[in-house]
Amino acid sequence: MLNAQELSQYLADAPPSVVRLEIEKHFDALSDKQKRYAHFISKASFAGTRIVLRQVSPESEHIFDFILALYKAAGGDWKSLAEKAGVDEQGLTAFLQYAAQFLGNGGNYKSFGDSKFIPRCDESVFKALAATSPEAEKYYKLTNGAIFSADKQGLLHLGFTDEGHLTTYYPDSPSITKDEIVAVNKWMEDRGLLPENTRVQKTGDGVFELLIASAVTSVPSKGGDIGHQTEYVVTDGPLVGKTIKLVYGDYAKEMEAITGYIRKAAENADNETQEKMHLAYGESFETGSLFAFKDSQRHWIRDQGPMVECNIGFIETYRDPAGVRGEWEGFAAVVNLERTRAFGELVRSAPELIPLLPWSKDFEKDKFLSPDFTSLEVLSFAGSAIPAGINIPNYDDIRQQEGFKNVSLGNVLSAKAPDEKIPFIADSDLELYQKYRDAAFEVQVGLHELTGHGCGKLLQETAPGVYNFDIENPPVSPITGKPITTWYKPGQTWGSVFGGIAGAYEECRAELVAMHLSCEFKTLQIFGFGDGTVDMDGPAGDVLYASYLSMARAGLCSVEFWDPRSQKWGQPHCQARFAILKSFLEAGDDFCKLEYKNEDLSDLTIRLDRSKILTSGRKAVADFLQKLHIYKSTADVETGVKFFSDMSAVGLEYWGTKVRDVVLKNKQPRKVFVQANTYLDEATGKVTLKHYEPTLEGMIQSWAEREV
Repeated sequence: MLNAQELSQYLADAPPSVVRLEIEKHFDALSDKQKRYAHFISKASFAGTRIVLRQVSPESEHIFDFILALYKAAGGDWKSLAEKAGVDEQGLTAFLQYAAQFLGNGGNYKSFGDSKFIPRCDESVFKALAATSPEAEKYYKLTNGAIFSADKQGLLHLGFTDEGHLTTYYPDSPSITKDEIVAVNKWMEDRGLLPENTRVQKTGDGVFELLIASAVTSVPSKGGDIGHQTEYVVTDGPLVGKTIKLVYGDYAKEMEAITGYIRKAAENADNETQEKMHLAYGESFETGSLFAFKDSQRHWIRDQGPMVECNIGFIETYRDPAGVRGEWEGFAAVVNLERTRAFGELVRSAPELIPLLPWSKDFEKDKFLSPDFTSLEVLSFAGSAIPAGINIPNYDDIRQQEGFKNVSLGNVLSAKAPDEKIPFIADSDLELYQKYRDAAFEVQVGLHELTGHGCGKLLQETAPGVYNFDIENPPVSPITGKPITTWYKPGQTWGSVFGGIAGAYEECRAELVAMHLSCEFKTLQIFGFGDGTVDMDGPAGDVLYASYLSMARAGLCSVEFWDPRSQKWGQPHCQARFAILKSFLEAGDDFCKLEYKNEDLSDLTIRLDRSKILTSGRKAVADFLQKLHIYKSTADVETGVKFFSDMSAVGLEYWGTKVRDVVLKNKQPRKVFVQANTYLDEATGKVTLKHYEPTLEGMIQSWAEREV
């Protein structure tokens, strides 16, 4: 059992930081047809809400229905409902806080950190509220005590079942092992069957069922991605003799609704590329074909400079413990033309910036595929969390040959809670930090998504005996000074070789590229700071200083997401930022220090020497970045994983206990976003927007009126 202090870190935020995504003026600027296009994409995205809930935990969908049933019973008057239930104000507040955090995370595990959160009240409060409505009571009973259960700490974290954690990517399969999952993934890879829209279920008689998300419930008439056959006996490897069965129709009801909305979006497209994209999405969601999905992404990349931007599907693979299955997400957003111009300038400068990175052109793409970089204002974002920037598609073959797109989500970046506190920054730095942190973050996100994820070449044997580098004279590694001896073999991808650590490793590499290139004053000039000449004392220097301070602070606050019991990281971005903080602290020359006088570290403050950013700071970043990049580029998984694991190792005593305790004491609740809903008047073809108050009640109302 957990002690009170351990349990306290799993309690729901009190209160969560509820902020509104402001979109009105950008939405109003669209034409009626563009508004309809955005509306149908938004509907398609949110139609996958129940998929997200089922991907988080077995109880999440029942909790969702329980919250909405209570909203209906309250009829907008929560106070009267509480009185009827005999629940005091404190109890009601605890329920509303939990409900808002739950809806903001698409489930009862934090989207950032993957740990469970539990209401700050006794179970009797929820029971009494449930008793006010037969419907609410029905759903409450279906949760089976899981809202409050905290007796097994392993189950408070998402991860592999055989390591004692919770995952629904392998549903109703208590005996499935990590090795079996890896073996199924390898079998799929060998056959060219992509995993993003699948789950794996191990039946009682040892059959592995591959559940494929599709509206159709049997193999499509023209065959699936690997033909008409649905049952295979494995002929080699650890699963030899076992049966693997393809089962279509996972989430069939939701996938059917999504397909319908996305085809309506196609009817309202601005151009043929958009129409083809949505028809390809429709085919993928109807039939479960990820080849059709990859086609949608090819059209999406070609849809340059649209007024309404979107993406939808099983995209990010962070939450599958095996790191290959995607979580449902979808968004519709309006382009912010003014901010997009600055990013466009950055795209144009990329070919001059990338050669400044610490490796030779042997380890770089032959030609930088200039991506579309757009600053967006989000109308709707369905999924477990809203990121600040996105760089997709995640398919390496498309990225290397056809390019990718970057988007920065402006109204997510700028959303602020009114009373935000900023621990660990020295008083003397606070004013500068508050003034420039948004600008620093925008520069960081731009460089991270664009040049970070966008740079670098994977050296590979693309087909037997065919290489994308000179195999007779292999490139020389800048780390060893010797020719390289490893590369990617046919069929291997970066994700398949580096496995579960790939997400955190790549985030770290992209963050470091941004830290390295933000030291170029011409980069800062693009964003409107300075005149392009080196000036550590002017506004550009202020932004650069704020950027390094922000990274150090993010690295420090990251230890919250390291779990002392399992000694594991729960969040890839945090693991990445912590490793970068360590590289700052190990830079020597008194570049970066954590100062404190008090034994309990309660006065812990980051001291970073502004005058050494361009020397010791940048060198530390370059050394770290070079290693990560070369190991990735050459598929040197053994050295790469060991190096990154060492750099991001926390250790129990100092970081894992002393520092972590003070970070937890100063923890600020994460933001949850209240999003508008759109309504189409079928008769006139006009779409209206409905906003909600940025309150706990407003959050619940917005979801109730979404009717998913």
